[in-house]
Amino acid sequence: MTGLPRGPRVRLGADGRPANRDAALVGELAAYQDAVVRSGLLDATTTELVRLRCARQHDCRICQTLRLADAVAAGVGGDMTDKIDVYERSDLDERYKVALRLTDAMIWRPTEVSDELARQAHEHFTDAELAELLLDITKWSTQKIHVALGTDGADALPRDAAGVSYLTFDDAGRAVTSGSITP
Repeated sequence: MTGLPRGPRVRLGADGRPANRDAALVGELAAYQDAVVRSGLLDATTTELVRLRCARQHDCRICQTLRLADAVAAGVGGDMTDKIDVYERSDLDERYKVALRLTDAMIWRPTEVSDELARQAHEHFTDAELAELLLDITKWSTQKIHVALGTDGADALPRDAAGVSYLTFDDAGRAVTSGSITP
C-alpha cells in the first residue's frame, strides 16, 4: 500500500521534527516504545510480519523501508514479506496468519476480536507472547502520528542498493538504523 506523495503538514524544527513539541510527552511516548521493543518473547519472524503489516496498513513510509535485522538473519526475505498483504491465501505458517489476523483486528476493529480468533491466538501463542504481540501492535501503530503529520519520510534513512534500511535496537530499546545487514 502506498499513498500519494506527501510532505510535512506541520512546521518543522531544526531537527526535522515537528516544532514546539511537548518534550515531556514525547519522552513518555519514547519510553513506552523503548520498553515494548526490549521484550524478547516473540520470535523475530512474527515480530517482523506484524510490524510490516502495521506499516502497510498505516502507509508509513519509514516503516515500509525498514527491515528488522534479526528477522532478516532468521530468514525473513522478500519472498515471505510479499505474502503479508495476501496472508490468508498464502502458505505462511498458521501461527503467522493468526498474528496477522489479530493485527488487523487490533488496527481496524478491536471490539470485533471474535471468540474464534481468541481461541486461535491462545492455540498458537502463550499468554506472555500474546501480551507482547498486542503491545507490539500498539507500538508499531504509534507511527500513525508521523503519517498524519506527513513526517514519515524515509529520505534520511541509510539504505542499501535495494532501498532497504535495517533496524536493530540498543540495550535501552532505542532504534539504530543502517544501510547494511550488520549495523
